[in-house]
Amino acid sequence: MEALDRLMDIMDTLRGPGGCPWDVEQDHKSIMKCLIEETYELADAIEENDTDALKEELGDVFLQVVFHSAIAKDNKRFTLDEVINELCDKLIYRHPHVFGDVNVRDSDEVIKNWERLKRKENIKKERKSILSGIPNTLPALLNALKIQSVVSRVGFDWENPEGVVDKIKEELQEAEAAMDKKNKDQMEDEIGDLFFSVVNLARLLKIDPEAALRRTNKKFSRRFYEIEKVAKEQNIGLSEMPLKEKDRIWEAAKGEI
Repeated sequence: MEALDRLMDIMDTLRGPGGCPWDVEQDHKSIMKCLIEETYELADAIEENDTDALKEELGDVFLQVVFHSAIAKDNKRFTLDEVINELCDKLIYRHPHVFGDVNVRDSDEVIKNWERLKRKENIKKERKSILSGIPNTLPALLNALKIQSVVSRVGFDWENPEGVVDKIKEELQEAEAAMDKKNKDQMEDEIGDLFFSVVNLARLLKIDPEAALRRTNKKFSRRFYEIEKVAKEQNIGLSEMPLKEKDRIWEAAKGEI
């Protein structure tokens, strides 16, 4: 593929003799945060439905794959070709309904087959638990969702969303009890349980909790900008504006945003 070859040639030049000192100094750990940051920027482009930004951010994420592969090649561990070929083998193996003779009725059955094949792979890797493959570095909200999704596929799950709603109410009461005791450790524990239960509710309703929270964050920011705008128009600092006035602007913004 001409474009891929061009990219690899550029990376080899950057990390080769006479190349970029910064690129040469990097290792897997030093650029790990770059991959995380680029992934979130890609998510923003998707959320905003910005085609130009999507194309650019996909390139930035792909650069990280190429960068890590170049580092591995320099350390004689593996190459980008090996990464791609292993991915191709995995895709074929996990899609027997396309590349084999397995029949499926719908996408739900595809997911069940996918998880069954993944469990077989985990057995080969001698993992201690079906949860072992979930990265600890995932954001806590996404980590909770992954844990719940994995255990649900072996039958450990709520029967319906209503049961989770009752659990959320129970966890909220326990959080309030911890607040009354002013026990910070217990409060943290109970609030964590509350978050976990809310994620469970979102999952059962087939709502992405991360996307839902991002949506609320953006909505809050847009409404708060209205308060900032009025404060600027009145030439007063935000801290000087009375709370009642902030609330009035906020409620007005809720009707429009």
